[in-house]
Amino acid sequence: MCKDYVYDKDIEQIAKEEQGEALKLQASASSEVSHQQCSGPGLGDKYPTWETTKPELELLGHNPRRRRIASSFTIGLRGLINLGNTCFMNCIVQALTHTPILRDFFLSDRHRCEMPSPELCLVCEMSSLFRELYSGNPSPHVPYKLLHLVWIHARHLAGYRQQDAHEFLIAALDVLHRHCKGDDVGKAANNPNHCNCIIDQIFTGGLQSDVTCQACHGVSTTIDPCWDISLDLPGSSTSFWPMSPGRESSVNGESHLPGISTLTDCLRRFTRPEHLGSSAKIKCGGCQSYQESTKQLTMNKLPVVACFHFKRFEHSAKQRRKITTYISFPLELDMTPFMASSKESRINGQLQLPTNSGSNENKYSLFAVVNHQGTLESGHYTSFIRHHKDQWFKCDDAVITKASIKDVLDSEGYLLFYHKQVLEHESEKVKEMNTQAY
Repeated sequence: MCKDYVYDKDIEQIAKEEQGEALKLQASASSEVSHQQCSGPGLGDKYPTWETTKPELELLGHNPRRRRIASSFTIGLRGLINLGNTCFMNCIVQALTHTPILRDFFLSDRHRCEMPSPELCLVCEMSSLFRELYSGNPSPHVPYKLLHLVWIHARHLAGYRQQDAHEFLIAALDVLHRHCKGDDVGKAANNPNHCNCIIDQIFTGGLQSDVTCQACHGVSTTIDPCWDISLDLPGSSTSFWPMSPGRESSVNGESHLPGISTLTDCLRRFTRPEHLGSSAKIKCGGCQSYQESTKQLTMNKLPVVACFHFKRFEHSAKQRRKITTYISFPLELDMTPFMASSKESRINGQLQLPTNSGSNENKYSLFAVVNHQGTLESGHYTSFIRHHKDQWFKCDDAVITKASIKDVLDSEGYLLFYHKQVLEHESEKVKEMNTQAY
């Protein structure tokens, strides 16, 4: 009645008994068929294999484009059974399996496992999961093995308690990164902190931190790898500068209405210079003394997939709560203003968008959104995924329904996934080839 899945020990026992009986019948039928094949006409005589005739081939060739679209439209749209408060896992799996370039990697069967126990390899299980979801089987998939491996390799996520989807994403990427070592072709020469495995190639960006001494104006720069960017929201206990213009305008394709914050606003705040104060003096390499300084974060290297995490769950000494502030986000995003190379276009903390809007290398398209409904103590995760060009679907565990772009953009938003446009176009060609192969 509640349209949910209920685990029942009696039903499980009955299922095992029925499965045992079915296996006995199958074994009996197999031996009978073998006997018939030895003593009489075989199955090949009774049920001949189908070979296409010339008229059938002509019929299939009348409209190959329609045939290709019809076969590929629903491939990859498959629900995931909730195994007991596992919606946090299901929504991330849907986002990962619809990541264009990651999908191409797994459907091309490029993973070569070098782990001593392949049955414990999360990358092998992800390969299997991609095959299952893109097999064309419309029935919901049961990701029990994936859950089991997550419990083994990320013990803090073990159990049937409610978990955080963002925490699961980072843990999954970390385990996949560690298990991808067999696919690694060596350390990147310009960044010893990350490898060339498929996870790092897709998700790892470079976050640049510039600390400027207020006395001599010397700058100390460090670059750290990152898999996502966590953004503060208006209404949180941390200070937030209201940045939306007073009148309606449009930046990055977002509708800037008075009183409504946007993803661009949050990114502006994330990359603005921050005065560290007298209580956080650092030793300046130029002055050789402790001085006040400012710190500014920018993107030194953009990832193929940019993931933005809104800090909706606040845990402070005073309170624990969920921030439900609506944040507007665009279908297309230009990250040029937030690059380290674009710092000179930012004057006194005000965003100055370049007139040529930067190169296409910095432009992204939205392909997945993870949402959370409910409170901090009790809630449910769902996701929107873009499946075919501008076709969007809502994934609610085992149930998948068609969604409009308005449904996506009006949603609260917890995790946003953007894909580089220049690589996405190439990925669509590969997807079409893989779909035809499957």
